[in-house]
Amino acid sequence: MSHAAPRAEAALPPVFRQWFRARGWAPRAHQLDLIDAAAAGRSVLLIAPTGAGKTLAGFLPTLIELSRPKAKGRREGAAPAPVRPPQPSPASGRGSPVDSSTESSLPLAGEGWEGATPGADDGSPVPFSRWQAERPPSPLHTLYISPLKALAVDIARNLEAPVSEMGLPVRVETRTGDTPSSRRQRQRRDPPDILLTTPEQISLLLASKDAEHLFSGLKRVVLDELHALVTSKRGDLLALALARLRAIAPGLQCVGLSATVAEPDDLRRYLVPQGAGAPLADLVVAQSGAAPDVAMLESRAKMPWASHTAHHALAEIYELIGQNRLSLVFVNTRWQAEFLFQELWRINDASHPIALHHGSLAVEQRRKVEAAMAAGRLKAVVATSSLDLGIDWGDVDLVINVGAPKGASRLMQRIGRANHRLDEPSRAVLIPANRFEVLECRAALEAVKAGAQDTPPERQGALDVLAQHILGMACAAPFDADALYGEVTSAAPYRALSRADFDAAVAFVATGGYALKAYERYAKIRRTKDGLWRVANPMIAQAYRLNVGTIVEAAMLKVRLVSARGAAKTGVAGRVRFGGRMLGEVEEYFVETMVPGDTFVFAGEVLRYEALVEDEVYVSRTTAKEPRVPAYAGGKFPLSTFLAAGVRALLSAPERWPALPAQVRDWLELQRARSRLPGRDDLLVETFAQSGRYYLVTYPFEGRLAHQTLGMLLTRRLERARLKPMGFVANDYALAVWAAGDMGAAVSQGRLSLAELFDEDMLGDDLEAWLAESALMKRTFRHCAVIAGLIERRFPGKEKTARQVTVSTDLIYDVLRRHESDHLLLRAARADAATGLLDVKRLGEMLARVKGRIVHQPLERVSPLSVPVLLEIGRESVAGEANEALLAEAEEELIRTAVG
Repeated sequence: MSHAAPRAEAALPPVFRQWFRARGWAPRAHQLDLIDAAAAGRSVLLIAPTGAGKTLAGFLPTLIELSRPKAKGRREGAAPAPVRPPQPSPASGRGSPVDSSTESSLPLAGEGWEGATPGADDGSPVPFSRWQAERPPSPLHTLYISPLKALAVDIARNLEAPVSEMGLPVRVETRTGDTPSSRRQRQRRDPPDILLTTPEQISLLLASKDAEHLFSGLKRVVLDELHALVTSKRGDLLALALARLRAIAPGLQCVGLSATVAEPDDLRRYLVPQGAGAPLADLVVAQSGAAPDVAMLESRAKMPWASHTAHHALAEIYELIGQNRLSLVFVNTRWQAEFLFQELWRINDASHPIALHHGSLAVEQRRKVEAAMAAGRLKAVVATSSLDLGIDWGDVDLVINVGAPKGASRLMQRIGRANHRLDEPSRAVLIPANRFEVLECRAALEAVKAGAQDTPPERQGALDVLAQHILGMACAAPFDADALYGEVTSAAPYRALSRADFDAAVAFVATGGYALKAYERYAKIRRTKDGLWRVANPMIAQAYRLNVGTIVEAAMLKVRLVSARGAAKTGVAGRVRFGGRMLGEVEEYFVETMVPGDTFVFAGEVLRYEALVEDEVYVSRTTAKEPRVPAYAGGKFPLSTFLAAGVRALLSAPERWPALPAQVRDWLELQRARSRLPGRDDLLVETFAQSGRYYLVTYPFEGRLAHQTLGMLLTRRLERARLKPMGFVANDYALAVWAAGDMGAAVSQGRLSLAELFDEDMLGDDLEAWLAESALMKRTFRHCAVIAGLIERRFPGKEKTARQVTVSTDLIYDVLRRHESDHLLLRAARADAATGLLDVKRLGEMLARVKGRIVHQPLERVSPLSVPVLLEIGRESVAGEANEALLAEAEEELIRTAVG
């Protein structure tokens, strides 16, 4: 594609040229390239740095097309003449069904599909075919799909400017889980021109009876932050939805927008239907902007050997906030956000307006924070990944990343939130929480300088997601299995799906599988006489709509602020006043550990637990000094393979250490003197005795998940070696196993072979035996069962608690293991275990890498490098300031031993 600027005159209508000139802008080459691609009817991937106007580039073709009167159909005046009904999608057994005014209404399966609908003047039914022919085409022209609800809302706000300033006859609306039900229903009856939404909402709409009409006029889908969409099961569900949209609207164009891409061809493949020749979407790469200005804080305070809060640098974080107009302070977990926010306000002598933003807060509170950012009324916002992606609120001039970034691409994404201008550098400061994180931050800085990316590789579509999609298609209309298979395999993640696996997924939705087919409740679809598959009954369709999606969080309870007179003295929750405002949600398991009178931090306030009433937690304000902090299951990122390699390379290259803070250099020099340093491609194994136990510590640098799996498998092997392992602990960098038997002596005497202990064959029988009894495997299966629809979390009046879901899925898991070991969901769970909770794939790659390169270092005492992982032992049960104090005390003791 040509990038010549003179194309603007021909490509842009006069009103658009005037709008650009009025703003002092000129259209960029990549924006014109996307207009050309739209005119040619081609899908395209745009890779552009933050501030390059990639979102405007994605919408320009749509705005230009909608500015032409002929594109407006019925919105331009009188109703049009009757038109031919849209062609049904190949997988559908019929034309488009009757419209519905509610999300969940559905006629009995097999009834009413080809019948009549009310609407004649005399109240008598109108034949379906006549009603469909007279129905005007849907005005929905473009879908914008975002991984974040907040991003869709932000884009809607930014689109208002060009639409209103150019006077375009374009209606733009958002549709997320926060959108009121009345508006969602109205959007189906009267769709906007542009709908900004999320993957889950698209699947929900496609499962409605009027999906084929709703999307019949669809011309374009814009996929923002595409790299964040495609790397999870959410991306699998979206790929299947795109396949259905292409079947409904042939010629549909897909536009992918991304700022961080490691393998562009993976995303190009995702945007177009797959088939012979492995087609790819067009690629447009925008000109790079100013290089980011990123630094790592070299704290004046003593750097902890092990910590996760960066509490030592709190005063310096506060100073940075004071020196800038608006700072975004990113952390990796929600409890870190709550803790840091509370601590910043504790020292906020200047009364800076500092806000909190994370996904568990009430939507009203999040919107207030977002509005205050846009209006420039805030000094800082403490946030999690809820603000990671392309949000453009206010004049953010500094990003402060607290803790290690865990990935180069994630760091680049966060850095891009500062200074949304292409010609000015984004400014960011990294605040490592401990000494290992200094190494990770240094590796990340070098990756940013080199422009390196570490987005995950392309994934294969998950079978549990496929099962959910199959049920959704049956909810929309009876489907033909052959046609649906062709449709599914046109989606990039499922292009290699075998017909046997597809048929197994259909059979699972139809019966639950061989071991469960005797139970009627697992039969969700049935085959009709003409060979089509239909939903078994309306209740199943309703349950599907309430449970659609692939994000399985812990069960949440609403947190409501109330007043409770006298409860502070008595601890009795009987005098609670009702009707307080909603603060957000916390995990059910966290609340179950509390009794009335306990305190915790949430929504930036210290709260006192008063009562649990149905699905609401009643809390009141308190002045307690030692609150508990909610521990969230979500939000922990694993260390990327790319950064892990960078840390190993840095450790093995002392000539690069001068770039590190003096405290960290001294730590590494001490390790080199007392023991040895891990090599770039070998595996260091240290053994020593400490406090009556024998320890084995190793440094794979493969992330906490892989290390936990390795620890579980090593303890099984050490048990067989009669060394009496007592436990293990892991972090992102290292693994420590302790035992009653002297493991170091066993190695030295030849009774224990490290080569055999760390052999890849542990991923065979040992792994299978462990998985058979592992609670983690049951948890993985539980997630798959929920996604596939085997177990429903939500149904009106029948919501399941986390405990009920666990009991149900654990029983089914045991039944399937005994009677149907190749069941679809067991296979899905094993696939998840390979890359998810257990990270078996990464562990296998590490074991292959270090084969023949394991180095044993027997020691007389604790090594300096082992101190951080040893400090992880037993710390999970304590949080907040108490944790920091205990950690500091234990740290001093271990350090004295290590350096003594």
